[in-house]
Amino acid sequence: MSAVCYCGDCQAGGRQIEALPGAGPVLDPDGGTPYLTYRDDRFACVDGAELLVGYKLREEAPTQRFVASCCNTGMYLKFAPGHWTSAYRLRFPDPLPPIEMRTNVARRRSDLPLPGDAPAYRSFPLKLFRRLLMARLAMLFGSKAR
Repeated sequence: MSAVCYCGDCQAGGRQIEALPGAGPVLDPDGGTPYLTYRDDRFACVDGAELLVGYKLREEAPTQRFVASCCNTGMYLKFAPGHWTSAYRLRFPDPLPPIEMRTNVARRRSDLPLPGDAPAYRSFPLKLFRRLLMARLAMLFGSKAR
């Protein structure tokens, strides 16, 4: 799934990473955080895992953002106890899949026009939870389906 999130935590987490010395961008110019989200059984760090450092906004937060300590590049986000991993879209080369949805636009803080490239939802839409549930079921039953 390809989505952009504007929730307060994603915006704050992006700013936290971008404030690290030499860090590259995580947020879009309008403050959204673009992700490519994968089922956990389809995502792995195949090289450099020992360089990853996890950051949380609060100690008790269920979300941890992983950064490559060698260059302070934001790599991906893991929500516990979720069964998905959201990689920062800006880490991938073109061609990228089109944005499918923009979530939590009610929390957006930009004066820039909201891009019209995908449906925009004020909060997390039911469509998102349905996709995550279907991915979980596919993992549980060994399905190759997306």
